[in-house]
Amino acid sequence: MQKIKLGIIGIGNMGSAHANNVVSGKCPEIELCAVADIKQKRLEWAKENLPQSVKTFSSAEEMLDSGLINACLVAVPHYEHPHFAIECFKRNINVMVEKPAGVYTKQVNIMNEESKKTNAVFAMMFNQRTNPLYIRMKQIVDSGEMGNIKRVSWIITDWYRTQSYYDSGDWRATWSGEGGGVLLNQCPHQLDLLQWICGMPKTVLTKMHFGKWHDIEVEDDVTTYLEYENGATGVFITTTGDAPGTNRFEIDLEKGKLVCEDNKLKIWKSEVNEREWVKTCNEGFKKPDYEYSEWEPQEKATEHVGVLNAFADCILHNGKLIANGKEGIKGLTLSNAMHLSAFLDKQISLPFDEDLYYQELMKRVKTSKRKTNVKEQVNADMSGTY
Repeated sequence: MQKIKLGIIGIGNMGSAHANNVVSGKCPEIELCAVADIKQKRLEWAKENLPQSVKTFSSAEEMLDSGLINACLVAVPHYEHPHFAIECFKRNINVMVEKPAGVYTKQVNIMNEESKKTNAVFAMMFNQRTNPLYIRMKQIVDSGEMGNIKRVSWIITDWYRTQSYYDSGDWRATWSGEGGGVLLNQCPHQLDLLQWICGMPKTVLTKMHFGKWHDIEVEDDVTTYLEYENGATGVFITTTGDAPGTNRFEIDLEKGKLVCEDNKLKIWKSEVNEREWVKTCNEGFKKPDYEYSEWEPQEKATEHVGVLNAFADCILHNGKLIANGKEGIKGLTLSNAMHLSAFLDKQISLPFDEDLYYQELMKRVKTSKRKTNVKEQVNADMSGTY
């Protein structure tokens, strides 16, 4: 069987999880040939836990120039995602980038432009796009069978993290190392899904708290109000400080409502458009009649493995990616706009001023301090990671 020859840049939590998925046989068209990391402790882990055939490099560029790989997975701190993706493009090496696409849209726009200069496959690790629940929601919204969106509400507060999580890397939860908090680390998947299913809003107004629940520099509590071009509104609420937390995604449409929660999709559907009903019904309190149903997926999401297998299929057989790499900028645009709204304490229109956002971010980077009490967790359990 023909296989792509994969290298991984960064074998911390996510990189090592991807490596284990490949070497355990979950990705039959992928061979892990090399890994690179600047930290010797991680390279030692790789030598002890990965097959001897997997070569280790202390320099990403050295691995990219080795001739051992034709595809690369970038799983390093966020600021470096565009840099290493571009290095892959220069060598015509196919690349999969972990979320987020980058820290600020200005650098991701450069990455996307560079991708046009190569024939290399460019993909994003948006594994939640493999979830049948979100796929079904998108199908319903896109079909128009339930009319236009009126309101969106996503409460995603089951991202609970302890202080030990934040202390596991000197770069974590710092402006200079990570570039943001819950929006940039935990929520890129939800922000991607939000725009994938509902489209991009025209404005955002955000209130956020920095280090409210943890000893960190960046945001760990966020509430955002969204407005869409068609008049629809929305709310996006997230934190890493709530336990047990909630994950409820609700879309109110002209002919009903979708609620995704507890691994099921609840559907209220009417044959009557509420916008017409409100004008023609002669009873002041009467709602349209709705047919209620629950939809539960028969199959589980293929998650990270599914995204990697689609990546290999695209390279080898011209198959379809789960998420094209150029789409990574969309969720990041939401994240950046939310941060800029909080930084300036005002509503932000999309598209926003990328230079202004960069200036505001760099103000915070300038006073940022890396952690010294680091207790690294190599190959930590990622079962609760989206």
